[in-house]
Amino acid sequence: MSATVLTVADAKKANISIIENGRGTQAVHDAVVALRANRRSGTANTKTKAEVTASGKKPWRQKGTGRARAGYTSSPVWTGGGVVFGPKPRDYSKKVSKRVKKLAFLKALSARILGGDVLVTDEIAVTEPKTKNFVKLLQSLTEEQRVLVIANQYSPETYRAARNVRPVLLNTVGEVNTEQLLAFRKIIVTKDALIKLSERVS
Repeated sequence: MSATVLTVADAKKANISIIENGRGTQAVHDAVVALRANRRSGTANTKTKAEVTASGKKPWRQKGTGRARAGYTSSPVWTGGGVVFGPKPRDYSKKVSKRVKKLAFLKALSARILGGDVLVTDEIAVTEPKTKNFVKLLQSLTEEQRVLVIANQYSPETYRAARNVRPVLLNTVGEVNTEQLLAFRKIIVTKDALIKLSERVS
C-alpha cells in the first residue's frame, strides 16, 4: 500500500478551495483557544476565611501578651487559614461562530496541503487487531511517527490495532477539528474521506 501527496491542484479538483493568503489566521487562533478552553474542567476550589472550618474563638487576649493582635485562626495569614482571591469553580468555555469554525478548519487544512503534509491513500485497514500490523501499515505510507489518520469509518480490528500507537490518532471526517489538523506532522486521508472532507469545507 502506498500514499501520494495531496497537491494544491489535486485539492482543487476535489473541490477544496485553498486559502493561499493570510486570511483566516485569526479564525484559527480563536478556534484553537476555544477548543482548549472548552476542555478545562474549571473545578479548582479554595476556601475563604469564612468557609474554613475553625473556631470563632479569639486565640489570645488583645493586649499584654507582646504578640500581634489576632482575632480568629481562619485568617489568611495563619497556616490552615483561608485563601485570599483563590480559584473558585468557573466556566472557561468560549463560543465561536460556525462561520469562524469553518474558516479556521479550511485555513488549517490549506496550510497543511500547501506544506505537502497531507497524504492520500486508498484505505486504512488491518485484518488482525495487532499493533505490529498497524505499525507496518503506517510505515508503508510514511516515515513520520506522529500521524493523524482521517477516514469515514474504521473496522473494529483497525481501532484495536491502533489504540496502543500513542503518536497516532484515528479520527473520522465529521469529528476531526482544527487543533488536530495542526498537531500532527503528517495527515493521511483516505480517498472516500477526501470527498466528505470537501463537502465539509465547501
